[in-house]
Amino acid sequence: MSSNVYFTDMRCTAGESLLAKLDRLITKAGIGEIDFANKYVAIKIHFGEPGNLAFLRPNFAKTVADKIKSLGGMPFLTDSNTLYVGRRNNALVHLDAAMENGYSPLSTGCQNIIADGLKGTDDLEVPVPNGILCKTARIGRAIMDADIVISLNHFKGHEGTGFGGAIKNLGMGSGSRAGKMLMHNDGKPHVDKNVCKGCRVCAKYCLQKAIVFDEHNKAGIDQDLCVGCGRCIGVCNFHAISNNSDSSSVDLGSKLAEYTAAVLNGRPNFHINIVNQVSPYCDCHAENDAAVIPDIGMFASFDPVALDKACIDKVNAAPGITGSILSERTNLKGDHFTDIHPTTDWRAQISHGEKIGLGSSSYKLINV
Repeated sequence: MSSNVYFTDMRCTAGESLLAKLDRLITKAGIGEIDFANKYVAIKIHFGEPGNLAFLRPNFAKTVADKIKSLGGMPFLTDSNTLYVGRRNNALVHLDAAMENGYSPLSTGCQNIIADGLKGTDDLEVPVPNGILCKTARIGRAIMDADIVISLNHFKGHEGTGFGGAIKNLGMGSGSRAGKMLMHNDGKPHVDKNVCKGCRVCAKYCLQKAIVFDEHNKAGIDQDLCVGCGRCIGVCNFHAISNNSDSSSVDLGSKLAEYTAAVLNGRPNFHINIVNQVSPYCDCHAENDAAVIPDIGMFASFDPVALDKACIDKVNAAPGITGSILSERTNLKGDHFTDIHPTTDWRAQISHGEKIGLGSSSYKLINV
């Protein structure tokens, strides 16, 4: 059956701000149907890696938090620690990064809580309903302690999964460090030594020390040490590193859907995608490439699969921006995500999510 997805563009008339439109959107989409009274509400968000400017502004989070509080709920913003080296791989630096990017109780009206604790070890192993690749999932404890889960997502490209939206934010983002390793362990990248320049930037960002160099200063990856986080793919300026095969990208996308199902199972949930500054890579990078399409709008739904699919269709229907990575690609297929990341298969998140009953790829788009 089709799921309702509500949409509003980024246009504003005199007297109504973009944030007022967001409030109107989520109200029309039915967020008020959830009983928030005296409930703990996890707003799953990505605080953005410092240096990256494409992440969602905290103003969006405040609008959602204020709505939840008006409905009687007790919201908090949350994310889990990262697997790779950076400014978000333990709770101390993660909270510093959130504050640096403007996320504080003063700006959002609610607290920041790192879901899997100080070192990323505070998690719960929970069942995956209808799980095929994962029978259980390791999820940050604070997210599992919440009564209600809301995802607030920046929709963009992703080097490992093709795109990042609600499923990516909920699945990978809720997984503890152990959970992230379990999701990544089938997706090991490799280096094309003919393209590698020996700059050693990839080694700087590999927390596992899996990058090794031969006598010609060409990089290689120790597959036993590699956890498949994909950070090296994103930081290589010469496109010398890629996933080993499409199947590993399919498995990763499928595991994201299964982890999302584990997070949402048995609890009220609601999802919001903001499709602006659509960068080709994840907000986990300490930089962001130029947007690949014009800003599109905001979407909301109770169905994360339908929500992501509606955003994919809108993005693929939009013209590419001259000067972005899309303008560098040849033999374009008319699918922006495939054109940007030809070794990934974004469809896995959608098709597997539908297969396990997470949601429907069929949707009705309702303009607000």
